[in-house]
Amino acid sequence: MPYRVMLPLALLVLVTMGLACGGGSESPPQGSPTPSVQSSASPGSSAPSRTSTPSASKATSTGGQACPSPSGIAPKATVKSYSARPPRTIDTAKKYTAVVKTVRGDFTIEFRPDIAPETVNSFVFLARDHFFDGIIFHRVEPGFVVQGGDPAGTGRGGPGYSIPLEPSAEPFVRGVLGMARASDPNSGGSQWFVTLGDALFLNDLKMPLDKRYTVFGKVTQGMEVVDCIAVGDAIVGIDIQEE
Repeated sequence: MPYRVMLPLALLVLVTMGLACGGGSESPPQGSPTPSVQSSASPGSSAPSRTSTPSASKATSTGGQACPSPSGIAPKATVKSYSARPPRTIDTAKKYTAVVKTVRGDFTIEFRPDIAPETVNSFVFLARDHFFDGIIFHRVEPGFVVQGGDPAGTGRGGPGYSIPLEPSAEPFVRGVLGMARASDPNSGGSQWFVTLGDALFLNDLKMPLDKRYTVFGKVTQGMEVVDCIAVGDAIVGIDIQEE
């Protein structure tokens, strides 16, 4: 019987807020997005440093193997904000993968444009525009999720636009890629997470995660790297491959 993370009811609010991003409650009009760029952190910001040295470390991975020390060097992150959601450019008949390069190593994601075309399209657009370069993983919940994609590094940032919820029957088993959101179901943006274990339900009331968060891919290689990611580890870059 597969292990299921049964979160207590008291954690429902924590999970709902934790898998959240700062997108607005309404999606902006469709159109070609125009980014504006500013520094990665304003004076006095408490956002973690975006360097190759994490603010926390892990001694071992989930499998009990020693995790490598951070060795990659990430670029300085910049905050980009777009005026609108990007137009659809992906072909749902094609295969899209991403090699996520981090200071801990690389892992590969295979996307699911067949079940989440808007979410995959947005991620591909942001990755190709180097939006994620230098951004840290700001949240790690052992056995649950690793979360990143926030240019502010606080869990409240986003790309300036929102994308709709694309629910499916795909379960949130270990290694699944999901889109974070705020309380509004259609408030996804740039924050995403990878499940570290089976996370099928929000709590012991059997509220299925797949009906409330978008599944849009799965880690196919390098899950041992994901297991070793610590808060403050940065993304070096993301390479998108189309076949």
